[in-house]
Amino acid sequence: MAKDALALMDHLGWRKAHVFGHSMGSMIASKLAAIAPERVASLALLNTTGGGYQCIPKIDWQTISLACRFLRARTPEQRAGVDLDVHYTREYLDEIVGSNTRRQMLYQEYVKGLSSCGMQSRHGYEGQLNACWTHKLTQKELDRIRSSGFLILVIHGRDDVVAQLYHARRLAEKLQPAAKLVELHGGHLVSHERTAEVNMSLMEMIKASKSNTDQGEWSNLPKKSDDLLLAGSDSRLAKRECNIIVIYNLLGKLQLILLFFFGVFYIILEHARRVLRVLKPVRVSATSL
Repeated sequence: MAKDALALMDHLGWRKAHVFGHSMGSMIASKLAAIAPERVASLALLNTTGGGYQCIPKIDWQTISLACRFLRARTPEQRAGVDLDVHYTREYLDEIVGSNTRRQMLYQEYVKGLSSCGMQSRHGYEGQLNACWTHKLTQKELDRIRSSGFLILVIHGRDDVVAQLYHARRLAEKLQPAAKLVELHGGHLVSHERTAEVNMSLMEMIKASKSNTDQGEWSNLPKKSDDLLLAGSDSRLAKRECNIIVIYNLLGKLQLILLFFFGVFYIILEHARRVLRVLKPVRVSATSL
């Protein structure tokens, strides 16, 4: 898909472009920047992760409830209700706009869109999952993006239930000193919830790119050298942070285990339901004999 985007740029005659991507699109944008950094004027990654296991959402009761509702959704109305809770925060949906809540307004738009265009097919959904799961930026690709000279902006919603904020922070740190991280109150579609703030950040990056702003001035992340000095001056704090990282990694593995067992349980449940449907006796009326 990154090569397709490059082919489209060639077709349009664009030598360089400000490349923006959201969610899965941010993975495509980052891969494009790794393949052809000379074609990128600036790079913006919205609600992004590094792909692979990082696509697994945070495991809690809210996520499990959303996953169950998503798997059971068979109609545009059911799917629209799930998508709203996945894409936006509850505060945003409960805001009053005119005489209705924003949830009611967006629900009608989502149902209309799903009804007219149809729900995502099984093959399309599996293809999207495969693309996200197999996406990966190697250390060589990260170094190439970081050292190419263009500015990078990472924007993420703090309440995103799809892409965890932690992974966006880690990616921004790996792209130092070229990356700037902007955290906003919002869900997975933070560009819809905080449109003004997102547009302002994007315009700021474009203007900084045109004025050849130094990467060190652009980044708002602590420098690696500063981190090393801090670790050397306070060994206790460094050990505590190391322990926190170890615990977090263990919790991440526990999330994978829970997700695996949840998936197995759901598959067994669906299989049992199908077997019961097959074994359920069918009444035959006397007139049909």
